[in-house]
Amino acid sequence: MNSIQKDVDSYYNDKVKTYGATPKGVDWNGEQSQLLRFKQLSKIIKKDKFTIADIGCGYGKYIEYLKDNFQNFEYVGYDISYEMIKNANKHYKGMSFMHIRNMSDLAISNYGIASGVFNIKMQYSNEAWLPYVLETLVEINKKISNGFAFNMLTKYSDKKFMKGNLYYADPLFIFDFCKRNFAKNISLIHDYDLYEFTILVTKD
Repeated sequence: MNSIQKDVDSYYNDKVKTYGATPKGVDWNGEQSQLLRFKQLSKIIKKDKFTIADIGCGYGKYIEYLKDNFQNFEYVGYDISYEMIKNANKHYKGMSFMHIRNMSDLAISNYGIASGVFNIKMQYSNEAWLPYVLETLVEINKKISNGFAFNMLTKYSDKKFMKGNLYYADPLFIFDFCKRNFAKNISLIHDYDLYEFTILVTKD
């Protein structure tokens, strides 16, 4: 675990200890926006029977969306926060969750989703955070066979609402990086009324 991953671990441990298994516990504003994100990320799924890695699973809320919208899947949730995994196991008994140190610990899956894992840069500069983001995406790509989706805050956010501890990415740069490095079929979704975007990397 590198220094950024250790700080991310500590940050989310503190959040879930403070707010519990709630949207605030994973640093989201509320359940409605959380569900909207799940809808965008799930557009990567193109088959009826699949395995899926929920990367940065938090307390496991995405399981409910999957159960409501898909019939036949095998789910594993991964998080570098031990407290998150503890909460997930408590709230979704019988489901698979794994505490990981880095992305190389992921098992091979058909699909992967990563919601909010790149947003909180804490004290790190943009120049330090971006390489961490790109390296993480490269590692995720190695473990996913059919396609993966992730979201990021957008640099097109209203300036008055932007916060210094958050990372606002250039969606065109991220699209270009994915197109050049991961797959021919890349989708950029930036039309769902949140200050963020979703990228779909379709490999199948």
